[in-house]
Amino acid sequence: MDARPTAHPAADLETDQPACPRSRPTARLPEAAPAGAGSMGPWLARQVLRAAGSPPVRFVFPNGREVGTSAAPPVARLHLREPRALPGLVLDPELRFGDAYAAGRIEVQGDLVGFIEETYRAWPSAEGLAHAAGRVLSRLRRARPNTLEGSRENIHHHYDLGNDFYRLWLDEQLVYTCAYFPHAGATLEDAQVAKMRHVCRKLRLQPGETVAEAGCGWGALALHMAREHGARVRAFNVSREQIAWARERARAEGLAGRVEFVEDDYRNLTGRYDAFVSVGMLEHVGREHYRELGRVIDRSLTATGRGLLHSIGRNRPAPLHRWIEQRIFPGAYPPTLREMMEVLEPHDFSVLDVENLRLHYARTLEHWLERFEKASGQVREMFDERFVRAWRLYLAGSIAGFTTGTLQLFQVLFSRPQDNAVPWTRAHLYP
Repeated sequence: MDARPTAHPAADLETDQPACPRSRPTARLPEAAPAGAGSMGPWLARQVLRAAGSPPVRFVFPNGREVGTSAAPPVARLHLREPRALPGLVLDPELRFGDAYAAGRIEVQGDLVGFIEETYRAWPSAEGLAHAAGRVLSRLRRARPNTLEGSRENIHHHYDLGNDFYRLWLDEQLVYTCAYFPHAGATLEDAQVAKMRHVCRKLRLQPGETVAEAGCGWGALALHMAREHGARVRAFNVSREQIAWARERARAEGLAGRVEFVEDDYRNLTGRYDAFVSVGMLEHVGREHYRELGRVIDRSLTATGRGLLHSIGRNRPAPLHRWIEQRIFPGAYPPTLREMMEVLEPHDFSVLDVENLRLHYARTLEHWLERFEKASGQVREMFDERFVRAWRLYLAGSIAGFTTGTLQLFQVLFSRPQDNAVPWTRAHLYP
C-alpha cells in the first residue's frame, strides 16, 4: 500500500491557476454556467472537504479556480462541471458524489482509486454536518427487504444485467467473487481456479460426497466440485440468467448428471448433504435473516457435515456505502465476524478456521477494473455513458475499500461439534 501524505485540516488553500490537463480521456460534456464559482461556491467546497476530513484533494471550478483544505500535494483534482452540485455534497456526500460523478457533473483528474483511498482514510475522523446528515439518512433509508420476493428483485437489479456484459471483464468462467492469488504473477483466470481449489481443500471434499451451494453465480464452483472432486452438487440461485448459463455449461461438460442448478431461493433448500458452501451470498442475505440461514444449514447438514461461508465483511458494524447500496447493490450488507456468528452459534457449529483475503479481493478488483476500462466502449454501447461511469466508480471504490481496510473478505470454515475428523495442521491447504 502506498504511503501518502497525511491531511492538514487547518490548511485553507486557493489558487487562480488553471488546473492541469486531464490525465485520461473523458467524454465531452456541455459546460455549465459557473454558478457558485463566486464566494458561495468556494465556501461550499471547503465545507465539503472539511467534512470529509480534509483529504489531499482540490475542487476546480470552471474558471480554473482551485479550492483545497490540505497543504499536502493533491492526489486528485475534482473538476466541477456543474458547481450547483456542491450543496448536495454538503448535505449527503455519500449519495450525491456518486450521482454527480456518474452524471458527469464532476470529473476526477488524477488517480481515482487513490482519491477514494485518501477520502476513506480521512473520513473516520471527520465531523460536521455531512456526517450528521449521513447518519440520519442511513437510519431513515429502507432498502427493499430480503424477503423471498425482495431478494429476487435485489439480485435481478445487479446480476441480470446480461451475461454478455459480465463476459467483457470477468474471467472466462464468470467467477464474480474474490480470487486467490498463490503468487504475485498469477493471472485472474489462474487465481479464480486457485480460489475454488482453496475452498475445496478447506471442505476436504471426497468423491461421492454431496454438497449444497447457496448462491452459485454462473456455476463455476459447483462444476469444479463435481469435475475435480467427484462430488454431487445442488446449487441454488435466484438469477435466471446465471442459472441458464450454468445449466448450459453443465450440459456442455457432461456434468448435468452430477450438478443440479436450481432456480430458487436458498431458503427452499431441501435434503441432507455432507457439505454446505456459500461464496459471495451472505452479503445479500440481510442480517435480519442470518438465523433463518442458520436453520437452513442446520437442517441440511449430516451429523458429520461441515461448511464454509465466504463473505465481504467489516471490522465493526456499518451499513454498505449508501451510493453502492442504492445504485449498484440493493439490499446488501457486509457483516462483521461477530455478526456472521449469528448464523452458526444458535446451532452449536464449531468454527474451525477463519481467513481474511482482503488484499486478494483488492487484487481481483484491480484486474476487473482494468478489463472493464478496456471494454468500456462496448459497455457504453450496451448501456450509456452514465452506466460506464457509475460502474467505474463502483469498482474503483471497492478497490479502495479493501486496500484501506474499510472492507474485509472473510472465509469461515465450520463443522458439527461431534466431527473429530479435523486435520491437525493446515498443511493440506498448501500442497
